[in-house]
Amino acid sequence: MTIASAQRLLVRALTRESIRARQLLAAGEWRPGAEDTDAAAKVLARLNAPLPTRGAGSARARAMDRDRRLQRIWRTAVHHLDAGAVSPPAAALLAAVARALLPWFAAPNPPAAAAPRYPIPQDTADGLPVPPTEAGEALLPDLIALFAALAAPRSSGTSSRTPAAVPWQVQYAGRLRHYERPAHDVWTADTVRCSKCANADGPWTVACDWHQVTLGCPCGLVTDRHGLTFSEVFLVLPDM
Repeated sequence: MTIASAQRLLVRALTRESIRARQLLAAGEWRPGAEDTDAAAKVLARLNAPLPTRGAGSARARAMDRDRRLQRIWRTAVHHLDAGAVSPPAAALLAAVARALLPWFAAPNPPAAAAPRYPIPQDTADGLPVPPTEAGEALLPDLIALFAALAAPRSSGTSSRTPAAVPWQVQYAGRLRHYERPAHDVWTADTVRCSKCANADGPWTVACDWHQVTLGCPCGLVTDRHGLTFSEVFLVLPDM
């Protein structure tokens, strides 16, 4: 695996949404409400969290600690996406953060047996993804500044204001998987199929207005009754 491929991150969406967030905040067109500031504060705490400490450890152990820090950021962002607890602009930004930190998905909430099989980077030895940790940490200073602005308390008497959501649509050829936890330590993983023609491989027309995601099948059926969480859809899509 080359150094270049090890440090390649999907950051186009993150850059676009970060720039848009800064512009909206500066113009006063986005004054985050309580839900957004709460979500931003929780992500900010992860961004600022120090590395786990070890009295002694190998270089590999220290590298794992760094990866865990980035993974905690990813989990925090995904939690707010799937909880639907923030406004569409905040959801877009959190989704972009989660996309950029995708290489640290190795231990998501579902155990390995039911873990989402996200795309594996090309040129990886033995087909195993190697987290580009340094590239991920290089994103932190700018993210910290942005989320500090989002988490800042509003001036007294200032009401919240949420700009209009920008919907998007993209084509996705591949399978989508839905994960559930019916009991403690019990996970199920189901492949999403079209209820009309049973197609599972697409190509799907995925549309999102930041309130719901719809899937369009080549047979013509369009539905929002697929059961997928926001992250299950967003994280497998191309970096738009």
